Amino acid sequence: MPKRLSDTQKKEIIKGFINGKSLDQLSKEFGYTKLTISKKLRENFDEDEYSYLLKKNKNNDNSEKKHGEPQQNSVVKNKNQILNEYTAQNHTNNSLEDNYLNESTSFMEIVPLDLDINNDTRKELSSIPIDEVNFPKNVFMIVDKKIELEVKILKDYPEWHFLPDEDLKNKTIEIYSDLKDARRNCRKEQKVIKVPNPNVFKIASKIMLSKGISRIISDKQLIAL
Repeated sequence: MPKRLSDTQKKEIIKGFINGKSLDQLSKEFGYTKLTISKKLRENFDEDEYSYLLKKNKNNDNSEKKHGEPQQNSVVKNKNQILNEYTAQNHTNNSLEDNYLNESTSFMEIVPLDLDINNDTRKELSSIPIDEVNFPKNVFMIVDKKIELEVKILKDYPEWHFLPDEDLKNKTIEIYSDLKDARRNCRKEQKVIKVPNPNVFKIASKIMLSKGISRIISDKQLIAL
């Protein structure tokens, strides 16, 4: 099992990174992989700060190897400020994992808005009146072997579940403009029939309403009778 970084080591790594030490130097000094060092540093700097310091420290490291003299590194944040922030953040935690759990379980109470909000039941605005619909030249329907319409309720169609509960109780039939789509949804005990004149639905709308059918689903459209 890999050894864990102590809080003291974490602070020393952050301090060293701020003071211009590269990932290679920190890895050798503390005996952890560059990946581990990088992960811990990213947890304490935002991405811009980390990228800036990483680039500067790498340049410093290359310059030291070339000239044999350490270079002074400019810092995005005040050194003491970053170290104080880190200490305050972790003073009650033994690990970054504990700190994450504490943060994820915290909450903040929000004062209720004092506004006039319309809480009326949602209105069903998704249906198109049948008189405004231009049906395709031919449509297809699924019926059982006794030529009875397959009647469902809107609740049987997950894509319409956003409608109010009252509307989901409406009985509906489904028609298809594509024969392949109809056959794909047809079960063994059913068959597909062709409706050569779709306007028959407009003519028979009152009869359908008397049978409790108030909606037609057609190519993802919801039609109101």
